[in-house]
Amino acid sequence: MSDFTIGKVAKKAGVGVETVRFYERLGLIEQPPRIDGGYRKYSEEAVNRIRFIRRAKKLGFTLKEISELLMLQKSAGVRCGDFQRRAESKRNDIAERIEELEKMRDVLDTLIKSCSLEKSTEKCPILDVMQGEDAK
Repeated sequence: MSDFTIGKVAKKAGVGVETVRFYERLGLIEQPPRIDGGYRKYSEEAVNRIRFIRRAKKLGFTLKEISELLMLQKSAGVRCGDFQRRAESKRNDIAERIEELEKMRDVLDTLIKSCSLEKSTEKCPILDVMQGEDAK
C-alpha cells in the first residue's frame, strides 16, 4: 500500500489540496493520523475515493448524494439495483432540468427576436420581462 502526502493525493486524484481538505471536513474521505514530522500519509484508497467523488459530481450527483452513495456502498446486503434506482432518479432530475433550460432558451429566443436595436430602454421587451412588467 502506497502512502502519499496531501499534495500527491490531490495531484493523483486531479483536485486541489483544498478540495482534499474540504472532503475531509465533510467526512467524504477519512483524515489519516499524523505521523513523525506532522505529515499525514494518505492511502491509494483516498485517491480512489476522490476520483469516485469527482466522477459522481460530473454525473450530476450532489455531495450529499455522493455521501449517501459511499455509505450505501459499505452497507451489507446492498445490491446493484439500489444504485440503479438512484441513478434513474438522478437521470430524471437531469431530464427535468433540461426541459426547464429549453423553456428558458425558448423564452430568451422570443425576447431576442422581439427586441430592436433602435428601441429605447423604456420599450425594451427584455427589460420589461426581467422587471416583471407586461411587454409594451
